[in-house]
Amino acid sequence: QVHVVESGGGLVQPGGSLRLSCAASGSIFAGNVMGWYRQAPGTQRELVAEMAYRGSTDYAESVKGRFTISRDGAKNTAYLQMNSLKPEDTAVYYCKLTNYNYLGYEAAYWGQGTQVTVSS
Repeated sequence: QVHVVESGGGLVQPGGSLRLSCAASGSIFAGNVMGWYRQAPGTQRELVAEMAYRGSTDYAESVKGRFTISRDGAKNTAYLQMNSLKPEDTAVYYCKLTNYNYLGYEAAYWGQGTQVTVSS
């Protein structure tokens, strides 16, 4: 089992910055991917950014150039640095850890989410 906990959300003005943190613990495979997703009211949860253990990344088009995902592999921690925030970035942000074994996908684990509100 894997436990995932996010932190760092809050209220920020448009153009501001926030840094989210995600700490994972438990049975974490070497071949894992950690990612950030978000869900605004009335919408589906969407990928924001993800990073594989070896360092490859993927970003949603809407956040490219503004958000940066990073990881501390030794601590199984992921971060999302969010700059130039816009009101449309307002959502609950979730961290997800996906374990992969030698056969492929094994399981995915979600955190409880942290609210990010961008408003003046």
